[in-house]
Amino acid sequence: MVKGGLGWIIVDSLDTLMIMNLTSRVQNARNWIHTSLRYDQDHPVNTFETTIRMLGGLLSAHYLSTTYPNLAPIADDDDGAPGEDLYIEKATGLADRLLGAFESPSGVPYASINLNTSVGVESHMDFGASSTAEATTLQLEFKYLAKLTGEANYWEKVEKVMEVVEANGMEGGLVPIFIEPSSGKFMGQNIRLGSRGDSYYEYLIKQYLQTSREEPIYLDMWNEALMGIREHLVTYTKHASLTVIGERPNGLKHELVPKMDHLVCFMPGTISLAATGGLPISQARKTPGWGHKQEEEILLARELMKTCWATYVATNTGLAPEITYFEIDDPPRMMKNVFPDLRKNPAAAKSALADLHLTSKPLYPLTNANSAWRKDVVIMPQDKHNLQRPETIESLLYMYRILEDDTYRHWGWQMFKNFVNHTSISVQDRDPPIRDPHNKNVDLEAKRRTPSSHIRAFTSLDNVDVIPAAQRDNMESFWLAETLKYFYLLFSDREFLPLEATVFNTEAHVFPRFQMGQLFKTGWKRKHGNGSWLS
Repeated sequence: MVKGGLGWIIVDSLDTLMIMNLTSRVQNARNWIHTSLRYDQDHPVNTFETTIRMLGGLLSAHYLSTTYPNLAPIADDDDGAPGEDLYIEKATGLADRLLGAFESPSGVPYASINLNTSVGVESHMDFGASSTAEATTLQLEFKYLAKLTGEANYWEKVEKVMEVVEANGMEGGLVPIFIEPSSGKFMGQNIRLGSRGDSYYEYLIKQYLQTSREEPIYLDMWNEALMGIREHLVTYTKHASLTVIGERPNGLKHELVPKMDHLVCFMPGTISLAATGGLPISQARKTPGWGHKQEEEILLARELMKTCWATYVATNTGLAPEITYFEIDDPPRMMKNVFPDLRKNPAAAKSALADLHLTSKPLYPLTNANSAWRKDVVIMPQDKHNLQRPETIESLLYMYRILEDDTYRHWGWQMFKNFVNHTSISVQDRDPPIRDPHNKNVDLEAKRRTPSSHIRAFTSLDNVDVIPAAQRDNMESFWLAETLKYFYLLFSDREFLPLEATVFNTEAHVFPRFQMGQLFKTGWKRKHGNGSWLS
């Protein structure tokens, strides 16, 4: 713990409080930010986490408070309110300190930053390398701040990172999970969409959407990456042909490991977002350019969503483990061997689309009578913990809103009940008793301490297969910032924070889409890649 702290949970959960219209709690959080949030701790913090949680949280609070002023409105006499934008003031102060992380020889940010000195600090592990995902998951935040302030420096710093990454050349659009800040070169050959790789792909399509489709370079990179994922990473399980995104720890020419971190379950929602731009599919199908490519991507998203849901249903608590392995054939059946290569033969798209349903056997309903798929799900003892992660409910929100299918809302409700049943703790009022001066055994406030005054706390789990749940004494801030927010939005009106007009950062902080205008532009061109195809 750093003395003073940065108020991670307060800032990270602030926009969730706003979205839920919890006015008094927003007021308390804002007051704390105004009076107590400081960045002068002489201690390194993670560049990525500080950006997505703290900077992202402040920017989202600004967006919501200005676009939806009736959400948890602050009082007229709020400290710091008249004549200033507290959230932008605090966001700018933080961003200016974070810029020191980008002062590496290559422009790739160091893994950590000392906010007091604004000096970047390389990782103490991994030979000083930065995580590729972390280095490339700062762009939405700094670009939005650049748009708000007119400061092009924010934009240019994060854009430079994308240029350096792309200059390495990427087979199939897929990137190794480590990159050296000193040289800007990839380190190792480990390819995966789980930890240290995931949000690189997420931010490709979201950068394209954030700037209202004015930067097609990121759409090209997304399309290339998705084709690489299909060709090199997508495989099928042995018994029920569940669709799995595996890993290539030693590079694309070496073995496929049928392992999926829970983190990978961001992909179904992201694929559906990319295919439709966030529009409901009934509208997206009427837009120019919609065709077999988009239909196929939607079906792939459905198949992956089904696999992610299976990791929940496979456990005794109905909650997914941190990591799941799958039984696959040897050699594995790869998607590239199942479907034609659409880049070389676009005319084959129709037949590929017709066959896609046959690649997995239905999981509707998930009953003991239909249990072959359970043989495909393998959970190692060391991977049975659950950190209340958001990726599956995030994808369920996207799938429900985009595909207009109530199945995903039903799955979300079941998941929510399981979280409440197994990760919540009933906590009694902790105020000390007020003793009767004439009889110290009498608590004058006892009547107030009824079950209705109990609150529920939440915690992560050690083992998703144990009932009663093996609870830890730990709650990550993303439970409040992401998981609960996505649950709330799943059961909110579709028109609230519409997916076609916003982008969520990787910590579920919501930003508007915007046009670049005259001040900003894409300041680089690709050195590698195939460019647009079938777009």
